[in-house]
Amino acid sequence: MDRKLLLRQQMRQSMENEIAARTKAHQDKLARFRSAVHARKAVGAAAPATPLVMLAHGDSWFDYPLDGNAISLIPTDIIAQLGSMGNISPFILNISQWGDATTAEMSWPKQQRMITAIQDPSNWLDSGKPDAILFSGGGNDVAGDQFAVFLDYAGFGAGGLDANRFKKALGIVEASYLDLFAFRDRYAHDVPIFGHCYDFPIPNGLHPICAGPWLQPSLHFCGYNLTQGTAIVHQALLDFQSLLTGLANDPANNSYWSPRKAYWPMRIGRTSCILIRKDSGRLQASSSMLCGFGFQAEFRRRCGTSQ
Repeated sequence: MDRKLLLRQQMRQSMENEIAARTKAHQDKLARFRSAVHARKAVGAAAPATPLVMLAHGDSWFDYPLDGNAISLIPTDIIAQLGSMGNISPFILNISQWGDATTAEMSWPKQQRMITAIQDPSNWLDSGKPDAILFSGGGNDVAGDQFAVFLDYAGFGAGGLDANRFKKALGIVEASYLDLFAFRDRYAHDVPIFGHCYDFPIPNGLHPICAGPWLQPSLHFCGYNLTQGTAIVHQALLDFQSLLTGLANDPANNSYWSPRKAYWPMRIGRTSCILIRKDSGRLQASSSMLCGFGFQAEFRRRCGTSQ
């Protein structure tokens, strides 16, 4: 077998093994909780408070093996952060894979992965389905060496970000989100979906040794300096935010979004969120979860934690 094909196959199998391990750990955690409930009931004690149990599907925002730009021995992504929040920490089955564009996340194999997870009762409590689906997607559709596609070449009258071309790219992201809503309506009816947009990076070329930089090379190739590039990226993320705002404001989605704006060096930024939800009783009342490090305080407030 060709060496490149072999490496790709090994990477794919490694990811499958990792997700299988995450699933087993999640199921073991739920089994221990059920055992605790039964034990307390057997002696007439009150049952422990029931945690939210959620499914996470996304990219590196949910599956990030680093700490900023450095190697980390413990998870540092949003799911790891959310899983430790609240007086009653949620149980989150994470089937995310770093590097995925939304078109990969909503490809039929990844949809089948979600179906398998959703339809396995050992992944959920009495409702037989997740309390919410957490979704991270959009950054990998545009960021990377392909970002040059969406830029005008610098010069007199150049607009920086080519609005027409970038709009077409966002159309693919929108299609993926719309497919996600349709998927939810078919396989997890009335389960709310929580997603996020992004803060504003400074494209200065900082990046981990194993990946990136994602924006600076394209900006330099097209003739833009750091100040110009920062403004271009700002506009691109405002356009992305506008797309998600439109989805959130669609009455058919019964949605809400909460923005946060800040600048950070080009490494990792995890804030500015959109919540896309359907009516869901206990979840909607008890924890409007926000996917972003900058929203930890808001998550804690809404979950009633004293941290």
